[in-house]
Amino acid sequence: MAKISFSEKLKNLLGGKKNFSEDFFEDLTDALIEGDLGAKNAVEIVDNLESFCKKEKKFSPEEITVELKNILMKFLKPVSIEPSNGKVNIFMVLGVNGVGKTTTVAKMAKLYSEKNVNVIMAAADTFRAAAVDQLSMHGEKLKLRVVKHQMGSDPSAVVFDAADACKANNGGLVIADTAGRLHNKENLVNELKKIDRICASKADEGCYKKILVIDATTGQNAVRQAEVFNDAVGIDAVVLTKYDSTAKGGALVSIGKDLNIPVLFVCTGEKYENIKSFDPKKYLDDFVGTE
Repeated sequence: MAKISFSEKLKNLLGGKKNFSEDFFEDLTDALIEGDLGAKNAVEIVDNLESFCKKEKKFSPEEITVELKNILMKFLKPVSIEPSNGKVNIFMVLGVNGVGKTTTVAKMAKLYSEKNVNVIMAAADTFRAAAVDQLSMHGEKLKLRVVKHQMGSDPSAVVFDAADACKANNGGLVIADTAGRLHNKENLVNELKKIDRICASKADEGCYKKILVIDATTGQNAVRQAEVFNDAVGIDAVVLTKYDSTAKGGALVSIGKDLNIPVLFVCTGEKYENIKSFDPKKYLDDFVGTE
């Protein structure tokens, strides 16, 4: 049985009511928790909404919907990142295995190459043969260079060589795919910190970004992943994969509110074209509904 989206739950809660009791706001809190905002954030957001409604005497379904969006909008931060011309730009792409990280690297590579950026993909997940093979396949399809080493080799060496190739070609963008084995967290964090140091040393000043890929269907797990990676190396932006209007949407609000991390792209399918700049208004229209 398909889960009811938050927008449908909100519509049911509002359902033609004229008087909104404490029960309504409690039910709304529960719905937001189920929508992956987390208990603390859900309580705080609903408290703010209830205070506004009572103070301004706005209790129609339309007014409640609008104000809820206004509150959530404060935590959703879109960002645009463009590589600097003639410089060595590096994007280190992070995320746990299974979120669509390698495919996202390829989508980003196509997107930026179509803007006449010289893109090199770096196969820095050297522990999974599938990841290296998949990135190589994308490179062939997109006619873009992929720098790779033997399986099990030092991932930071792959990024080092990719950055040198980028510099030799008068600059461009290196997009590095990295490992994401969170079950071995300490080793992963140490490995990422080493890659981070190499990226920071090889990229031109201001041209290095760390981008986290999260899966829209994983809810609060995505928030926890963001915390781990942000603590390890610091995250500049998030890319949301596997998203459609029925997917859980609250995780992005939590990541913006708790970690202050902006959103770069949203991916909605497997094709290279299924990547778009993050539009917070459209995202909230999907999540909350368009009352």
